[in-house]
Amino acid sequence: MKRISLLVATAVVAMSITATSCDSHKKASLKTAVDSVSYAIGVSTGTGYRENLKTLPGEKANVDDLIAGFIQAIKGDSAALKMTPEACQAYIQKYFMEATAKEAKKTKEEGDKFLSDNKTKQGVITTASGLQYKVVKEGTGVKPTAEDKVKVNYTGTLLNGTKFDSSVDHGEPAVITVGQVIKGWTEVLQLMPVGSKYTVWIPSELGYGEQGAGRDIKPNSVLKFDIELLEIVKDTTATKK
Repeated sequence: MKRISLLVATAVVAMSITATSCDSHKKASLKTAVDSVSYAIGVSTGTGYRENLKTLPGEKANVDDLIAGFIQAIKGDSAALKMTPEACQAYIQKYFMEATAKEAKKTKEEGDKFLSDNKTKQGVITTASGLQYKVVKEGTGVKPTAEDKVKVNYTGTLLNGTKFDSSVDHGEPAVITVGQVIKGWTEVLQLMPVGSKYTVWIPSELGYGEQGAGRDIKPNSVLKFDIELLEIVKDTTATKK
């Protein structure tokens, strides 16, 4: 429900700010200090949440209906409301649950199809768990165990090419404990001799599953990683990825 509340707030604020440019709405006057601070709050909040609006599931919001509901509610015009606040909350929750489930199902189907096609490509190896990887460079060092800490360079992308994380962007390799990351990483790292570079495709159940992670990794997402295992390290504090 926390995510639903955030998305709804995002939609209301961002759409409301956008709507101020329409002829049907009053333009900012900024005649008094209260006018100015009210406007400043609107711009500041809208700017902060604008990108979050892109995470709204389902079809594009109906701006006119959204603004109508917002104005009626913020002015306390209960007689004009077509739904009670309680009914609105129930409807919002139902809508977001259904839209999110539909989106997750679509992501799962797309991921399964990709993995089914990908496993037939030259050089791609599929393990018993469903993990897929391709050896870019085979190292000559030892293979780490689940208890080892390792230093790696990596770049993670979604199937559509969106980059969601990279040690290069952080400015230095990551140090992690092999057994304390997502299942797909734990498995593939133990297959890699030090010095190796692998391209890895991780099914959602070996990644972040039905929960997803952050803004970019949606539920049921297949993840692609380019991983370079640099070394097994000792006496280093690991950072969980």
